[in-house]
Amino acid sequence: MQERMDKRDRALLFRQRLAEAMATRRLSQAGLARMVGVDRSTVSQLLADGTRLPNAQLAADCAAALGISVDWLLGLSPRSEPLADLLATSLTLTEAPRALIDETIFGWHREAAGYKIRHVPATLPDMLKTRAVMQWEYEPQLGRSLIQAIGASEDRLAWMRGARSDYEIALPLHEIAAFAEGSGYYRGLPAEARRDQLDRLIDLTSQLYPSLRIHLFDARRLFSAPITVFGPNHAVIYLGSHYLSLRDPARVDLVTRHFDGLVREASIGARAVPDHLSRLRAALD
Repeated sequence: MQERMDKRDRALLFRQRLAEAMATRRLSQAGLARMVGVDRSTVSQLLADGTRLPNAQLAADCAAALGISVDWLLGLSPRSEPLADLLATSLTLTEAPRALIDETIFGWHREAAGYKIRHVPATLPDMLKTRAVMQWEYEPQLGRSLIQAIGASEDRLAWMRGARSDYEIALPLHEIAAFAEGSGYYRGLPAEARRDQLDRLIDLTSQLYPSLRIHLFDARRLFSAPITVFGPNHAVIYLGSHYLSLRDPARVDLVTRHFDGLVREASIGARAVPDHLSRLRAALD
């Protein structure tokens, strides 16, 4: 619930914000009056000391002329952008390459440095993959640029180690099982590559815990699309060809609570994951 504001305080805030918006746009009282369609004296009265607030129509006209939110002008919102602008920036689509190791998503990682990053990957987490697995998976799409992509992925892992961010990853049980078996999506991936990848995951989940935590959940009980939550202010849903980027607090909180539910209901928690991976690895010998 919004705190109730005294009429005198609201009138003072209105005058301050109106003057601030006019100064930002280098607009004089006469200029604002012409844009709004009132006398200059009317604008002068709005800026004068007192407890009087404008009527709704005049406040809306001033806000529209200045390109600001009428709620902000009246002290009802901390954001000065108009609602349409806020909605446009809170939900955006960004083109995504085939591999999730591009500069866009790395920029989002850097933006969230110091915050917890929550991630449900589309396959195995890219920055934890071996070179052999990335080559098998991405060479048909990336071709000659594959070596650059592999180097970028390795750079991401090195950056993660020193970024002061906790990484929490939720992975479906069937995904890691299919990988170990070489079935489904991973059909045709050589057993040697799968053994080396499992060895790498065992080492990383043991060495980097608790800054890196992987939880395995049962997708028959709880399903998740590929998502990443970059701290408290940004969440991304991976659609395949695009990222759906969310920046308004309510939507980010919704995705965060969804992820936390996957962790809470995980069949295998982070501490037990290395042992589970070791059992899958042993079955390949």
